Amino acid sequence: MTHILLRNRDIPDIWQFETYTANGGYEALRQAVTEMTPDEVIQVVLDSNLRGRGGAGFPAGRKWSFIPKDAKTKYVVVNADESEPGTFKDRELLEKNPHQVIEGALIAAYAIQASGVYIYCRGEFWDLAHALEERIAEAEAANLAGEDILGSGWSCPVRVHLGAGAYICGEETALLNSLQGLLGQPRVRPPFPAQMGGGLYYQPTVVNNVETLSNVPWIIRNGAEAYRQIGTERSSGPKIFCLSGHAANPGNYELPLGITFRELIFEHGGGVWKEKALKAILPSGASGPILPATDEVLETPLTYEDVAAVGSTLGSASVILLDEDTDIVWAAAKMIHFFKHESCGKCTPCREGTYWLDRIYARLLSGQATPHDLEVLETVPQQMDGLTLCALGQFARSPVWATLEHFREEYEQYVGLREAKAERA
Repeated sequence: MTHILLRNRDIPDIWQFETYTANGGYEALRQAVTEMTPDEVIQVVLDSNLRGRGGAGFPAGRKWSFIPKDAKTKYVVVNADESEPGTFKDRELLEKNPHQVIEGALIAAYAIQASGVYIYCRGEFWDLAHALEERIAEAEAANLAGEDILGSGWSCPVRVHLGAGAYICGEETALLNSLQGLLGQPRVRPPFPAQMGGGLYYQPTVVNNVETLSNVPWIIRNGAEAYRQIGTERSSGPKIFCLSGHAANPGNYELPLGITFRELIFEHGGGVWKEKALKAILPSGASGPILPATDEVLETPLTYEDVAAVGSTLGSASVILLDEDTDIVWAAAKMIHFFKHESCGKCTPCREGTYWLDRIYARLLSGQATPHDLEVLETVPQQMDGLTLCALGQFARSPVWATLEHFREEYEQYVGLREAKAERA
């Protein structure tokens, strides 16, 4: 298939301004600014059913429509924090097809009549961020960004900001705090970012993921109906699936939403490494509940609603494979240790809950746990459920409850329950 997002796979050197523009680059921005009203741009994106690609899957056009039209100062913030384990799609887009990200962000900015665009990159993207500033300068030199864009009277500078590598800053309100020079911790909502008092510098703000905005130029040029022909009715368009873990051919795969796990893993990803059997799948990195590699799961379409129906979440589609030799308790312990390390500490249930979960897993792996620890392991996440300002506390429950549900016998083996049951039998 011809790539809509990973166009670098089809067009060498598309990162260069001359190559990008020679292949239709910035024509969508030109069309939006010179031929369409901001409301018309929003309507096209609404009609396309483009859903956020950062994890939540919220309709992008609807998010743009929430911005109050009478606000004098408005912003677009591009979430390029990309901190979910197993997610590496945004980096490829920013490195190999950066002008499409910039163009998509500027179209979003025109749609809400933003005063500026900020691209927030994770701290480890320092080399990428400097190159991105050069690409922005090229767009400014062509009057496609900055002052009086295309002679329209609308001005919108684009700036790049580096974070410090904190997972929590992938959450939009923590990102906004970090961008303002505050602690990278989530805010109390409401007000939401689109409202006065809730966004960047407390002005109305749209926060969109890199991949989300990369879809926008194609939608403007080809129309909402053409975009809806890709994917499924409720999950439209292409998606970049990040395949990693025990995959034979790990990497980014741009495919229509609605393909199955089986198609992604075996037809495109080459199956499991070393010709081993597939034991389990993490559909959305560490944050989504693990799924056993049953026939039902493998035949599940990769859409926001279908993955939810089998007990997990598509999220940013960071699909991690675990082979037959994987110790599930060890894997869950690694995920919990990650969340404990990345908790910002603002919410007591998350701060204390991840600490205690980490300690219980340490006892399990050291052979010191008892059957009572399994009881505690189930109760601690209950005290984190829905009691935190952001989703990190909820994400930290997933490795515990999902692995206990699908692989409880491995936990019982760690505490001797399995052997005791066998002896009684």
